[in-house]
Amino acid sequence: MKSTHALEAADVKAIAAAAEKEALAHQWAVTIAIVDAGGHLLWLQRLDGAPPISAHIAPAKAHTAAMGRRESKVYEDVINQGRTSFLSAPQLQGMLEGGVPVMKDGQCIGAVGVSGVKSTEDAQIARAGIAALGL
Repeated sequence: MKSTHALEAADVKAIAAAAEKEALAHQWAVTIAIVDAGGHLLWLQRLDGAPPISAHIAPAKAHTAAMGRRESKVYEDVINQGRTSFLSAPQLQGMLEGGVPVMKDGQCIGAVGVSGVKSTEDAQIARAGIAALGL
């Protein structure tokens, strides 16, 4: 039997606080979503001024990163390189940059999705949140 790691409430709060700090430092109005390894929502925070649609996009990015065990940008790149049939992939709705998996000992234990600013900035915020865990 294999032992696995899992995000705990304290981990989720640390990720959220660090991601929020990064967003506020740049005055970026975003939504931050954190999911577990199965893509189930653990945290959703829409900062003041974040567009309403970002509350749907951020969890979708996080879900895609968790289920795919890779950054959601990988899927965006595949599609942009001409493989448009990938748009029909089941259960992957957030195929835009800004979803970053949380990896521990080579295992995906969750993901962070951010939406509201440029996709590179969304990813920057997600990575800042994950960095708070010191993995």
